[in-house]
Amino acid sequence: MSDFDFQSFNLALNQEYIELDLFHYGLAKFSQQEFLDAGLGPEYQFLIEYMADQEVGHAEMVSNIIYPYGAKPCQYQYPFDTVRGFLDFCQKLTRWGESGVYGFLPHLDNRAPAELLINSITTEARQQMAFRQLEGLFPMAVWFVAGIPQAWAWTMLSPYLVHCPAENPYIKWQIFPYLNVTNNPIAIRNDSKAAVSTNVSAISYPGYEVNFQWDNPGMNVSYDLKYQTTSTAGPPKYALWVSQLNATYTPLYNIDTDNNYASAKQPGGMVFGNNTAPIFNDTMFVALTDDNPYVTPYNLSLVNPHIVAGPAIYQAG
Repeated sequence: MSDFDFQSFNLALNQEYIELDLFHYGLAKFSQQEFLDAGLGPEYQFLIEYMADQEVGHAEMVSNIIYPYGAKPCQYQYPFDTVRGFLDFCQKLTRWGESGVYGFLPHLDNRAPAELLINSITTEARQQMAFRQLEGLFPMAVWFVAGIPQAWAWTMLSPYLVHCPAENPYIKWQIFPYLNVTNNPIAIRNDSKAAVSTNVSAISYPGYEVNFQWDNPGMNVSYDLKYQTTSTAGPPKYALWVSQLNATYTPLYNIDTDNNYASAKQPGGMVFGNNTAPIFNDTMFVALTDDNPYVTPYNLSLVNPHIVAGPAIYQAG
């Protein structure tokens, strides 16, 4: 494999491992009663266990592809303390895991293992939808699922790795300064119940004021503090929203570079014009940039030199 291919599969393997750990962790952390209180009976809990078992298979397959140089499982940390918070984090993690693979598959030098990874990522897409259903969200509120570059996926994954075996291969993708959407629309609702479908198809709207706060570059992050956030961008000017087939820039305002704070408006628009689907919906991505270069779904990584911070998950629906 080329180094590009190896580093892509190594990142995918680390993603598979955290999913395996996360699903088991949530099942062990919360009691049967806590799951029942969130509307999840034994059948739903078994579904989560089965998805964890799927990740065992995915991790073994990717490990076999890059044998004997594959990573081993790590120790992780998670940002939730309720069952609904667990489900919400699962649907976000599987979204950037799914989108992260879509982003690099067309660029692999060796297409043979790409077929195998497609076979696993189609399962992960089903997992993402299932977690949305367990959370009480509309299961698939988009026509297309965006792909993202490896550096984007690694930036979002990196905060949750605490300690890894010393022999694990170094993950070479860039980690951008972390971005926090301080008023992210909230998908966790106390009245939500698991359902095949609901009428909750959007929890934000075009024109919604979104507030951002971000870190400076140069911070030591991720497992064993082995990595450092970097950025080659200048001062922030735009919010870049990535959803479906689309990348849209909106201007930042109320910019405070002393405290790393700014705001932007959520954009609107339809995928193919009137009477089609809203572009900005579902579990999507946002980053801050210093410029607004034209990009396509295939070459989204061309914006990387302009990223000030992010991406972060934006929960539009």
